[in-house]
Amino acid sequence: MQDETGGFTAFICWPYQPENTPLGGTPVGGVEYLRTLAVARLYLTNFTNVQASWVTMGPKVGQLALFFGANDLGGTMLEENVVAAAGTSYSLSEEELRRLITAAGFKPRRRTTQYEPLE
Repeated sequence: MQDETGGFTAFICWPYQPENTPLGGTPVGGVEYLRTLAVARLYLTNFTNVQASWVTMGPKVGQLALFFGANDLGGTMLEENVVAAAGTSYSLSEEELRRLITAAGFKPRRRTTQYEPLE
């Protein structure tokens, strides 16, 4: 679909969250998540942006994801219902996101939903 349309602005590797779902199952750990993210970055060459899912995996795994192919930590959430309904959700302020990115050696940048830089 991306090859045909170029319409996706990013790929977000969201791990399956089994809590509060009829399917059940086992949650994905950090190592498996980072491995999947790295393979996605290598395979999905037609996606400019690969977003880390710190909302599901937590801030430390989100920060590590920057070294595994992610070029975006996403943003602050005003309201997040999908992941929270499955029993997992982290919350970070803009300052905390900037600190994580800077501590990893990268430069934080604000952007629009279309990945246009704001600063």
